[in-house]
Amino acid sequence: MKQPSITSLPPSPDADRRARMLKYTIAMSIRVVCLVLMLFADGWWLFVCAAGAICLPYVAVVLANVGAPVSNATVLRPGGVVALPEHPERDQPEDEPDRQAS
Repeated sequence: MKQPSITSLPPSPDADRRARMLKYTIAMSIRVVCLVLMLFADGWWLFVCAAGAICLPYVAVVLANVGAPVSNATVLRPGGVVALPEHPERDQPEDEPDRQAS
């Protein structure tokens, strides 16, 4: 029987949420930089900054909703209950004599 591994489990919801929020925050921070640079840019740099400011919200939302990459879609689970071998000595009380001898 193959033993389950803790590394085969997906990340916890808290860790997944934290990673998605970090991706979103980075993308939106770049957008703010693009908005500020639009005040000082000239020529085709103005177009690049405007395109970044317009497109980055969509990219940020898509990146945030993607979630964690799934390397192994199936989670390994332990098997059913394993039957232990019977031990007749354990079933008899200690103060009673052995019944099998009679």
